[in-house]
Amino acid sequence: MFSPFDLPIPISILITDELSSPADFALHQYLISHIKEKKNSLQIVLSVSEGLTRWQSISAKSNIDLPKQIAAETFHLIDVTSALESDKVASGSTPPSPFHALYEQIVSLFEKNKAAGRDSDALVILDDISSLEWVGYSASDLCRLCRALRALCLKNQATLIIRHHLVQTSGEMDPLFRHLHALCMYHLDVQPLTSGRSGAVSGQIALHPGPNAFSTLPSLVKVRSRSAALQYRLTDGNAVFFERGSSRGVL
Repeated sequence: MFSPFDLPIPISILITDELSSPADFALHQYLISHIKEKKNSLQIVLSVSEGLTRWQSISAKSNIDLPKQIAAETFHLIDVTSALESDKVASGSTPPSPFHALYEQIVSLFEKNKAAGRDSDALVILDDISSLEWVGYSASDLCRLCRALRALCLKNQATLIIRHHLVQTSGEMDPLFRHLHALCMYHLDVQPLTSGRSGAVSGQIALHPGPNAFSTLPSLVKVRSRSAALQYRLTDGNAVFFERGSSRGVL
């Protein structure tokens, strides 16, 4: 059975969703899977919309003790909004590059991780970039941030995951999406059902190759077009995937 989480590492993944079918579950599952598989590696969550309590609650349902990971300095959650506001206060004005201090903080975490002799194969999650654009950060600044994060992750053999809420205007995708798509190796596409809401089905999910997909091992990855998208149902702490017209199949 297809699983959107059976991907080689390190890679860059763009996750898109819509407000009626949020991809929170995918972000949490990537983190949980990474902690279980890479017990001595680094995880960094750059969170815009969810606090630490939420990440801890979801992880605990899969027997992941995030406070323990925090104490071991292998898991770090950075409240992006608070960090950016603190940078403005510290500088006394809006800095010319609004994400410079945030980026340097991430660089520092990688350096400390390397100095501690921990495993590579780190994970960086940016959730969610759309909200930063909605509160007034320019698309060009956000694009530069994502390019810098991708270069940093490539240098450190880390996986980068970026979540972006899709907003269509006049039938065209927004410019930020086009830029993010150009950076990614794979695009995880989470959508609502075309037929509307259902009590048994939460939405559908597809996996597309990105422009850089063939720099990985494509034979190991089974992509899914929208026409062949799997449906999913959210449970208390997980997601169940199944083919259209069937309720069978568990991730």
